[in-house]
Amino acid sequence: MNNEKKIPDAETRAKSIARWREVNLMLEDLNMKLAQAQALAEVDLQNSPLYVHRRERARKQLEAFTVLKRETDVR
Repeated sequence: MNNEKKIPDAETRAKSIARWREVNLMLEDLNMKLAQAQALAEVDLQNSPLYVHRRERARKQLEAFTVLKRETDVR
């Protein structure tokens, strides 16, 4: 059996490199689109009524805890 690796000629290597660069650009474009979609989803989530309600409830609980802590620290 002939298991020797053959190095492709210059033209074949140039075509492969060009194709890999093209694929790399396609992947970068896809990553940008996914990042944009993620950012839009995050904005929608931040503005959803349920999220706003939970954030407000957490803020009120933190305020109540802070007041309670101050009262116990004064004693």
